[in-house]
Amino acid sequence: MIAELRLRTAQLLPSGRRLPEDVWQRRHRAIVRLSAVCAVGLVLLAWVWGYGQPAAVAVLAAVGGPLVVAVVPGLSRAVHAAATTCSLMAASVALVHLWGGVTEAHFVFFVMIGVVSLYQDWVPFGIAVVVVALHHGVFGTLQPHAVFGHEGQGNPWAWAGIHAAFVLAASLAHLSSWRLNEAQVLSDPLTGLANRTLLEEVTHRLLSRGDEVSLLFIDLDDFKAVNDSRGHASGDELLLVLAERLRGCVRPGDVVARIGGDEFAVVVNGGADVARVVGERALVALSVPVPLADGTLTVHGSVGVAASTDMTDASADALLRNADLAMYLAKAQGKNRLVVYADGMAEAARRRAALAQDLAGAAASDQLEVYYQPTVRLADGRTTGFEALVRWNHPERGLIPPVEFIPLAEETGDIVGIGTWVLREALRQGAVWTAETGMPLRMAVNLSPRQFHDGSDVTALVVEALAESGFPAEQLTLEVTEGVLVRDGDAVVAQLESLRELGVRIAIDDFGTGFSGLSYLRHLPADIIKIDRSFVMDLPLGRSAVTLITSIVELARTLGLDIVAEGVETEGQRRALAELDCGSAQGYLFARPEPADRAGAALAAGVPVRA
Repeated sequence: MIAELRLRTAQLLPSGRRLPEDVWQRRHRAIVRLSAVCAVGLVLLAWVWGYGQPAAVAVLAAVGGPLVVAVVPGLSRAVHAAATTCSLMAASVALVHLWGGVTEAHFVFFVMIGVVSLYQDWVPFGIAVVVVALHHGVFGTLQPHAVFGHEGQGNPWAWAGIHAAFVLAASLAHLSSWRLNEAQVLSDPLTGLANRTLLEEVTHRLLSRGDEVSLLFIDLDDFKAVNDSRGHASGDELLLVLAERLRGCVRPGDVVARIGGDEFAVVVNGGADVARVVGERALVALSVPVPLADGTLTVHGSVGVAASTDMTDASADALLRNADLAMYLAKAQGKNRLVVYADGMAEAARRRAALAQDLAGAAASDQLEVYYQPTVRLADGRTTGFEALVRWNHPERGLIPPVEFIPLAEETGDIVGIGTWVLREALRQGAVWTAETGMPLRMAVNLSPRQFHDGSDVTALVVEALAESGFPAEQLTLEVTEGVLVRDGDAVVAQLESLRELGVRIAIDDFGTGFSGLSYLRHLPADIIKIDRSFVMDLPLGRSAVTLITSIVELARTLGLDIVAEGVETEGQRRALAELDCGSAQGYLFARPEPADRAGAALAAGVPVRA
């Protein structure tokens, strides 16, 4: 009951920002030195003005005594601040008495109020008001001539109230100064949200009370592309809208902060379950289309959550770090999702960071290799071409699965350089096989959305690679996913059209698994649809799979597009696809992806290598 009453009282009392420890200690040491100087100066003044040794000793005890407490290590900030405040208030009282209560002597109280305001805490102000009221009232009654040099001697308690009111007004002025200063220093200038400094201080304050505290780290997915394609003015307009939406997702008492360009954080006074609810609400709010001056835009976010209850040594820094790690895992899992921090994520993040560093130099160190998987015509089983797939032979970890390093390369941007290297290597090998077999073998190469959106001129890159290798443009297929149109679709379509004018064919990879397959198909200049393996795996008995593939085949026939099915692993799947008039297929039934020498040997033998 008492603890709850103290907490409620503390919440009602005004307080400034919690100063960093080194800043607070520097200020405290300076105030202690000032108090010591005041003690020595007042003792000398008592002797000079003829008050004698007893008065000098009393002044020294009253002013210097509290400093003993002020320098004891290990005590709280509040105790240290209270001790120095008592010392400075005692010095003010002593000066008033030594000076005979003249009006000017009372001004020293206001000087000391300004000094103790450096603590940015309500405790010194409260002590000052109490000291002034009691001193002026009690001593004004017992020794009015020593306190008041005017008509206050006749009504000491009334004047005590007046002086205390002035001290209170001075205190409130300092409190207002804190708030005005903090509004500028502790808020984000664009959105008006809290900034990182205030976020950390609020988190520390809640943790120091022993509350359950959770922190959400929110990062907007692919926000850089908004600034690149629409300009920073549109980006700022978008941030303002999303900041307001995040404000609406939290409860009273939770704090929303902007801690980076497109990074936000939320301090939640509660455990992980409460934070998860807030985070899921934020994901929904962010995904609502935003009407901007230059058109509607839809963005998503990735959210990481960390809770103090899941940590042995909870601190503001640790919460922020763990929530950040969880957010990056959400990015790695495909974005637009929420992940709660768990033990082991820090080690996984370190491994991921080390892998990203190694990946940056993989191509230059000859660690990358292109594997080739044949595309087979279902009508006669002949190999008509290959798809080039990159593999990474790590010097220490061996062969790293593409599902592990390709998303990492996409995230870091290394996929642009890797994609360029794969294109050149695949066309060089395709030219060799075409010359050796005398057959116009096709070569399919995947293009990443980053290659279109990071300022690369894909058309110029392809033209250069074709010229270097001598590989015919008509035998090249470039595979893209529907996601290339998510940002700056008109520019992407223009580049794809220019590639088709060269004779290059465009294939839509993983058709139907990305966004709105049919709506995007109307915009993408395409020649081939690749049916995703998720549709093929349920053949031949899955009725929904048969219906979907039949629809895709009919759609392709209507639009004049070719069909390639991915992930064919059984003879039953092959027969079902052939009966559905699917033209070509890939999969382990025909051959696994193999290095160039083994794929070339199988090609020379006239049959693909069976898995």
